[in-house]
Amino acid sequence: MALVLQLLPLLLSRALGDPGVPLDGHPGDRVNLSCIGVSHPIRWAWAPSFPACKGLSKGRRPILWASSSGTPTVSPSQPFAGRLRSLDPGIRRLELLLSAGDSGTFICKGRHDDESRTVLHVLGDRADCRAPGPSQGSVYPQLLIPLLGAGLVLGLGALGVVYWQRRRSPPPPLRPVPRFAVSPSHSSTCESRTPEASKGGGT
Repeated sequence: MALVLQLLPLLLSRALGDPGVPLDGHPGDRVNLSCIGVSHPIRWAWAPSFPACKGLSKGRRPILWASSSGTPTVSPSQPFAGRLRSLDPGIRRLELLLSAGDSGTFICKGRHDDESRTVLHVLGDRADCRAPGPSQGSVYPQLLIPLLGAGLVLGLGALGVVYWQRRRSPPPPLRPVPRFAVSPSHSSTCESRTPEASKGGGT
């Protein structure tokens, strides 16, 4: 229990986006970005870690401003449109729905040039803009498919060789048609029956 109480401040600071602790998340997660130690926040900016993956240039770009009407102004050109919202009118806390390429530093700027930073890392983001490699469970299908393809090619090749050999080999000679010879006993029997038949016809 004592260990849990000791770790609780660290866990809370991590969840709220403490500038001293990097904030990690997966695409699809919702994270809170907090403005800590700034008396009057006036705007938020974002400096992407991998700007080339988003087709952007290096440096900060404003993403949200405080408004006297109480409704924060969101930059229409920022890449978080539809995924970023303020949880309070003073823009001290933001909620962001993470997407690939969101890694970077979120800066909360105050009225007196004081600022708070939160370093966000979206798991899977890389400098070469490629998706992470396959997991251990998906390696086997990737190995099985080429093996099945190789087996199919070998099988078709073997069938082609057999067909080619059969076409090149001469056809087998035709067997002679069997002739049925009449045996002498059968012939004499037929001759002995012929006179009797003729006698019967005469009578």
